[in-house]
Amino acid sequence: MEYRHELKFLVTDAQLETVRYRLKPLMRPDIHQKEGGYTIRSLYFDDFYDSCMRENEDGIDNRKKYRIRIYEGDDSVIRLEKKIKFRGMTKKVEADISRQDCLIYLSGGVPVLQGQDPVLKKELYGEIRARGMHPVTIVEYDRYAFVEPCGNVRITFDRNISCCERTESFLDRKILRMPLLPAGWHVLEVKYDELLPEYISDVLDLGSLQRTAFSKYWYSRNYSGV
Repeated sequence: MEYRHELKFLVTDAQLETVRYRLKPLMRPDIHQKEGGYTIRSLYFDDFYDSCMRENEDGIDNRKKYRIRIYEGDDSVIRLEKKIKFRGMTKKVEADISRQDCLIYLSGGVPVLQGQDPVLKKELYGEIRARGMHPVTIVEYDRYAFVEPCGNVRITFDRNISCCERTESFLDRKILRMPLLPAGWHVLEVKYDELLPEYISDVLDLGSLQRTAFSKYWYSRNYSGV
């Protein structure tokens, strides 16, 4: 996957529902989601110096984050991901890992590498050995997604964004969650390749929405209650 544009907006309940109503005739729901959307849980890594958090805080343009992700609390499929931001655009690299490997990461260890392991797993191995990369926080939220092949557009509505400091509970069916936004506020993300089709841009009316650099990871590390 090449680098993509990624726009983020803070929206209220009313704004979110208005945008969703407008998009329904134009875009189709993500094929992997249920009728009401799906739940995403991510385990983020950082080094001993909190470099990822500080780079985000300072607005460093060329940066990356490692995370492990599961969906609907189901650990039958566990994905290791690296999200890269470069010159205002983003790219995601991912690879499946085993439950056993995930448990080793949660315990603060590093899985033994095998020859057939994906490059991303080997890369994280090097980061752990060189920089002390380790799990630092969990972020969980409910997502509803629309997709459109023209422009490779993906529009997501992220609700109930919350965090958990007990990283060892990542694979538990339920975790203790603390909200990151005030009640009634959510995040709308718009991702696309080269151009956002005009008929989608017009419906979104992006000029009326509150643009934000909201980072779920940064907010989870700086949680102070809402």
